[in-house]
Amino acid sequence: MIVVTASCNDTPAPEPYGPVPTDAQLRWQKMEYYMFVHFGPNTFTDSEWGSGDEDPGVFAPTALDCDQWASVARQAGMKGIILTAKHHDGFCLWPSMYSRHTVARSPWMDGEGDVLRELADACRKYGLKMGVYISPWDRNHPAYGTERYNEVFAGTISEVLSNYGDIFELWLDGADDGTGDAPSFYRWKYFLSTALTLQPEVVIFSDIGPGCRWVGNESGHAGQTNWSRLNTAGFAPGRLAPDRDTLSCGNVHGSQWVPAEADVSIRPGWFYSPSTDDELKTVDELMDIYYASVGRNANLLLNVPVDRTGRINALDSARLMEFRDAREEAFHIDYAKMSRAYSESVRGNSPKYAAANAVDGRYSTYWTTDDSVTSASFTVYFRKDREISAVMMQEYIPLGQRVKEFSVECRLGGTGEWVEVCRGTTIGYKRLIPFPPVVASEVRFNIIDSYACPVINNVAIY
Repeated sequence: MIVVTASCNDTPAPEPYGPVPTDAQLRWQKMEYYMFVHFGPNTFTDSEWGSGDEDPGVFAPTALDCDQWASVARQAGMKGIILTAKHHDGFCLWPSMYSRHTVARSPWMDGEGDVLRELADACRKYGLKMGVYISPWDRNHPAYGTERYNEVFAGTISEVLSNYGDIFELWLDGADDGTGDAPSFYRWKYFLSTALTLQPEVVIFSDIGPGCRWVGNESGHAGQTNWSRLNTAGFAPGRLAPDRDTLSCGNVHGSQWVPAEADVSIRPGWFYSPSTDDELKTVDELMDIYYASVGRNANLLLNVPVDRTGRINALDSARLMEFRDAREEAFHIDYAKMSRAYSESVRGNSPKYAAANAVDGRYSTYWTTDDSVTSASFTVYFRKDREISAVMMQEYIPLGQRVKEFSVECRLGGTGEWVEVCRGTTIGYKRLIPFPPVVASEVRFNIIDSYACPVINNVAIY
């Protein structure tokens, strides 16, 4: 007779908790950092919001070079580029059949140019993903403010999503003129269905998603608490959006998975102005933004405006490379990958869910506990004392966002004393926390409270 015994490796994985990301949202989250490019007539008129009655002839870049944009983005460590293909002035950077306010009526390339086509080709060449910003507000189109404009705008979306290859993100700005019933006549469901029918994997940005949400400010800072969940019923983009505090922090028990995207410009304005050449954000400011965006469960969309030649200005490019070097210096050595990890709380006592999974550098393996355990810890042991000044934690978000409070303690080299170096609330896809340097022999990650058994797939110690 053959006796079959149950293996500890047969312990089932935790069930998902609450809403979870789609495959497209997970791919989007893993991008973490990409470029925003504001470019159009405003670049040449030195304004932020165009009036819509500009002469198309003002759009006249002298040396447009989308390859240069893509090369700079790639070297800077960015994963994609989102272009303002149509801002509030209504000017289209491609020869749209739905508008007379386009590059086709400009002197650039004798009216035969197409910035979107050039960017799509450049992104493919440099291995980047391309996104598009298309403003629903149109200060030029004569049909704006009428029901017919919904057909125009849906056609505009269709045109872009049909002719330029895969679009990773469609950015729908909620701005309007602040008067009348502008927000109420937009047929948002129609716009979304048009986009998703053409490109089911596109992540759609607005104040309420459905793919990702505005973080509620233009400083690049997500909330210290940041849930990737949001209640969207009864809301709409723009003036009908949730309040900014909610957008910054999400809803702890939100019914939809709508993660945050933090947008900010490297300059004081969104469009290029020669008057701001000496006002770029410093590397320290950019690092603070990185910790407050990517480090708080949000993606970072950093605007780098193209100048009047049609190229990224040398000052901006140099600052991006300095920022890249600062990140590499801060994060190039991960002591967790060189170390052992142990926990007394392991799901089913199975090595399949052991703490070692949190330091193996793989995304799909994780440490977790039994369903009844929502407070637990694991410890990372160094081979020798290390000076450290930051930690990173990740939840395995394909199973949902769970953790509502955590802390990190270090065992000081020499004295053996345990000291708390940081404490926080949410983790989500990624949490990065810097702290004053300490010399430590061990680091303990404490999940103080969680809505379901914690599932931590990666930690790093810098």
